[in-house]
Amino acid sequence: MINELIKYKNPDFFKSGFFYTLLLITTFTLFFSCKSKTTSMTSKIVIAHRGASGYLPEHTMEAKAMAYAMKPNFIEQDLVLSKDDIPVVIHDIYLDDVTNVATTFPERKRNDGRYYVIDFTFEELQLLQVSERFDPKTGKQFYPHRFPKGKGNFKLHSLQQEIELIQGLNFSTGNTIGIYPEIKNPEFHHENGKDIAAITLKILSEYGYKTKNDLCIFQCFDAKELERVRKDLHSDLFLVQLIEFPEETKQLAYYATYADGIGPWYKQILDTKQNGKWSFTSLVKDAHQLNLKVHPYTFRYDQLDEFSSFDEMMEVLFNQANIDGAFTDFPDKMVCFLHTKQ
Repeated sequence: MINELIKYKNPDFFKSGFFYTLLLITTFTLFFSCKSKTTSMTSKIVIAHRGASGYLPEHTMEAKAMAYAMKPNFIEQDLVLSKDDIPVVIHDIYLDDVTNVATTFPERKRNDGRYYVIDFTFEELQLLQVSERFDPKTGKQFYPHRFPKGKGNFKLHSLQQEIELIQGLNFSTGNTIGIYPEIKNPEFHHENGKDIAAITLKILSEYGYKTKNDLCIFQCFDAKELERVRKDLHSDLFLVQLIEFPEETKQLAYYATYADGIGPWYKQILDTKQNGKWSFTSLVKDAHQLNLKVHPYTFRYDQLDEFSSFDEMMEVLFNQANIDGAFTDFPDKMVCFLHTKQ
């Protein structure tokens, strides 16, 4: 297939995201040796956090194609609505830390100096270049050893476009890789007259994601909104309550009334380390007693903090703390670990 691509002489083809997407899929399908197990809520799962974001700019189609070829169980989509109510796959409600919006639309910032996805139509958003994450005040790249900031030709895309990529690849490869969408800041959307939960659920339903068996896990940090998704919007999807603050770990019984799992910060599972051995908080045990799966975030090969290696991090949390799955920027490494260490 690569030889077939090379014979094209049009230089614009080689600059296109389409070319790089095909090249990534082909390369990793040929050479990536570790294979994930069949997706099941009863086995430990790998969630590609914002795609293969350790290697390519987060939430780009190229990062998702690369992640797909690494064969995780799920690929994550963070969602924010555009001005014309299209769910855009982007990590936050802001544009200025992953795109060139400040130079493309300098007059469109709000009074706080930030640029918001919700203030732009989807057509306008297509004019932006996506980059590796950076500090909009200093321009400094957040992860200095990842894909170089400002390089490449990456674009924003919609939830529908990403679903069609993943479903199309599932069809053509025979894999069963799922999606793991997160609605971002629903309160902000409500304040701006938009119901991101209802819009997203409608699209998911149109693409066949309706029940817990449909390879879709729906997540949110806002507990009231996720409860609304279950009880008022009557979703039967697998729901995961994300946890940010320590006090939220004490509300598991409440979460269990509407959710199927929790997504804590992995540090909320760790307690103390003595003589090289970790002890753990009761979070995983308490969640399992309530039949809640535990999918902590985020496992980063280039941000280990209290661990000496990525393998140690995965060994401690998967095999000792007994988590059920995890979000990672490096899905290839986690897939390999679970393939060889389980």
